[in-house]
Amino acid sequence: MNTLTHLDASGAARMVDVSGKDVTRRTAVARGHITLSPAALDAIRAGTMRKGDVLATARIAGIMAGKKTADLIPLCHPLGLDAMEVAFAFEDDAISCTASATLAARTGVEMEAMTAVSVALLTIYDMAKAVDRGMVISAVRLIAKDGGKSGRWRAAGHEDLMA
Repeated sequence: MNTLTHLDASGAARMVDVSGKDVTRRTAVARGHITLSPAALDAIRAGTMRKGDVLATARIAGIMAGKKTADLIPLCHPLGLDAMEVAFAFEDDAISCTASATLAARTGVEMEAMTAVSVALLTIYDMAKAVDRGMVISAVRLIAKDGGKSGRWRAAGHEDLMA
């Protein structure tokens, strides 16, 4: 018996049929980090990167990527998001990116949140690579989701998120 949802009985890839699922409000939050040199961090913080406002550009890139997830990830359902937010926080030697996606639908938005984080961090890399080619993108992961049959889920250490 096949228990893999994206494979049919013969083993061929397929898009999961979600037509029998209930429409519920679904939210997902993802987070990731990019470690940078002090010079790159300072330039981003001061807004002096030659390519422009790094975080504003990365925010738009993340939102756009979240909206286009089904074009990037095979077998993902195309979703009309109700909301997509991308935020950044400076850390000692890094910038963290947090993205949240929300909609009312039959399938979740975890991939959209993680895609938004990934592309936002890649955009930071692209805009800052003239200053630091050794940047490291890491720890892109789902940290919370609500809705659907499986309900509420929180990564360890994030139990109070979206309370």
